[in-house]
Amino acid sequence: MADPINYEDFAKLELRVARVVEARAHPNADKLLLLQVDLGDRQKQIVAGIRAHYEPEKLVGKLIVIVDNLAPAMLRGETSNGMLLAATSGEKVILLTVDDPECQVGAKIK
Repeated sequence: MADPINYEDFAKLELRVARVVEARAHPNADKLLLLQVDLGDRQKQIVAGIRAHYEPEKLVGKLIVIVDNLAPAMLRGETSNGMLLAATSGEKVILLTVDDPECQVGAKIK
């Protein structure tokens, strides 16, 4: 179990709903995908280590939950401007998705 954090630390996270508009394999990493996501007012790239678990074309159009205010990170020559949220269940990786197609892209998770 992780160490407890206080509410102020949790409140610093900006979790938002994003729509995957493009997904493709990272050219220099076998485990990574490059995702272009739409947040309503802007798009950004996220690099995610889910290539073994998801086919890129099946991600397009999905509403996923991301950490929007994570500092950019360079991963194998590509900039990641956020992080998607996923659960692990045994060997399986399961993306946190929004099941209501009418949910507004960019909606803040509270």
